[in-house]
Amino acid sequence: MKDIVIFGAPGAGKGTQSDFIVEHYGLNHVSTGDLLRKEIADGTELGRRIKGIMDAGQLVSDDIVVEMMDKAIAADTQGMLFDGFPRTVAQAETLDRLLAAHGRALSCMVQLEVPEEELMRRLLERATIQGRADDNEATIANRLAEYRAKTLPVAEYYAAQGKQRLIDGLGTVEEIAARIRQAIG
Repeated sequence: MKDIVIFGAPGAGKGTQSDFIVEHYGLNHVSTGDLLRKEIADGTELGRRIKGIMDAGQLVSDDIVVEMMDKAIAADTQGMLFDGFPRTVAQAETLDRLLAAHGRALSCMVQLEVPEEELMRRLLERATIQGRADDNEATIANRLAEYRAKTLPVAEYYAAQGKQRLIDGLGTVEEIAARIRQAIG
């Protein structure tokens, strides 16, 4: 059973490449962003709190995310692709503990590398196409700064474990998917 983290800055193509990885390896896709947006759409109290945090371009607290992830891992029987989690080194350490508690370990972390100018272009385009209120220039700049400060250190954490797979995130969807397949093996 494979458990894989897909990793990269907002707009790096994690969602697009997740579909390929899930289909190719037969994994369950766990997107933190989708889980959080569902809470918002459902109008729950948690969803209202999450909306305020996301609209400000901040990261949702670890407790909320960890609780959702533990439930997902416990219910899984075929392997998982984690998309949007972990976002901090503390979350990466927690993911390792959660997987170990269920007799599993992370196979690898696929890191999509995309220049910041391209990230901004992609996110602004996505905002236009999808009408996502959380994708405007100010919020995007804040999210990228948060990524550099809090999330990018996760790459070093997995590199130290020999689990980091660096992928050039520029090119066609198919070219990037081929690079990922080669890196995972």
